[in-house]
Amino acid sequence: METRQESAPVAAPQKSHAVALGVLTTLFFMWGFCTVLNDVLVPHLKAVFEMNYVQTMLIQFVFFGSYLVMSLPSAALIEWVGYKYAIMIGLAVMGAGCLVFIPAAGVPSYGLFLLALFILAAGITLLQVAANPYVAVLGPEKTASARLNLVQGFNSLATTVGPWFGGLLILSQTKAGQSAAGAVESLADRLADARAVQMPYLGIAAVLFLLALLIWVTRLPKFATHPRNEAEASDSLWRHKALVMGAVAIFVYVGAEVSIGSFLISYTTSPHISHMTTADAARYLSFYWGGAMVGRFVIGAFLLRFVPPSKMLADNCIAAVFLIVVSMLAHGPLAMWAILLVGMCNSIMFPTIFTLAIRGLGPLTGRGSGILVMAIFGGAVVPMLQARAADTMGLTVSFVVPMVCYAYIWLFALKTLEADQAAAKAAP
Repeated sequence: METRQESAPVAAPQKSHAVALGVLTTLFFMWGFCTVLNDVLVPHLKAVFEMNYVQTMLIQFVFFGSYLVMSLPSAALIEWVGYKYAIMIGLAVMGAGCLVFIPAAGVPSYGLFLLALFILAAGITLLQVAANPYVAVLGPEKTASARLNLVQGFNSLATTVGPWFGGLLILSQTKAGQSAAGAVESLADRLADARAVQMPYLGIAAVLFLLALLIWVTRLPKFATHPRNEAEASDSLWRHKALVMGAVAIFVYVGAEVSIGSFLISYTTSPHISHMTTADAARYLSFYWGGAMVGRFVIGAFLLRFVPPSKMLADNCIAAVFLIVVSMLAHGPLAMWAILLVGMCNSIMFPTIFTLAIRGLGPLTGRGSGILVMAIFGGAVVPMLQARAADTMGLTVSFVVPMVCYAYIWLFALKTLEADQAAAKAAP
């Protein structure tokens, strides 16, 4: 096991880096797949337990709450055991969470479902804290954003295809999923519907345990995960301005992305935009999440090798604000497609913010990563702010909330770009 004695980077041939990167892409896909299945669980469990919307949204609150609670302990675990074993443990915890779905569905118990989601999210949190910085240090710093965008592209692929599989394997097997109103009156039918999640999550658990085994037998490059001397140990993360600003940027980015996605169906079915049904509008969600996937593969993995990441991030923020303004002022298809295209602007934001924020942290990268992943809790907060704005000012006007989020990310990108330019001028 990797221990605290791991004090310096260990050289590895380029081929082993390629193998490691290939293995890590499967992790990004799996946690994206498991996360997006929550969008399927929300209507499924609402029908099974006959809950209101506030009770149902505990699914997202508990899931994102795990990021807030488990991020810093995850960072401490990485310092203790190293990246490789932390990733293995994260996969095992995810698998254990999936297995809890089986008794939760058998009882059935909403409390057990929430516990299963918390455990699953705890494993994902550990993977996020470990895998994101590991990909960033797995090669030259100059191309770190491109590498992370590449593997995050597979995460977006999972969020694009996941709802289709969830609908096929869960909703299409239930009475509620086949009814127009999404409701079931018979207690026997509700009990049967609850059990529909057992086989899918059992299969996911098996895949996760196999991935943990694959990580165990794969030789991964080793990197320092704890301070190497007393000076580094006493270094405060809070004096790293890029990290502090980056944590806020992650908070508002995830919040804006989740918030827009949460209101898309209601927004696109508004009378001034279209007269489509909610079922038809739901299909357009794939364009929003699919845009992030295309952007990460095209803009992130390719263009970021030639364009400074901070400049690309700033340009995408400007585009996102412009598209939101167009959507708010327009009507019909133009308003709908403008808001859907924000998904493509989102594409490079998370991985680029992440790499810019942890840049230069060295052995403190694990701790910094823990702070950044903790900021994902914004996915639970910002949608509530937009919901409040929608209730008081109207749904269209409420999109000013994510617009303000993108404005802050632009400020973060601008400050980072200015710091890079100043460093370049100071260099001999």
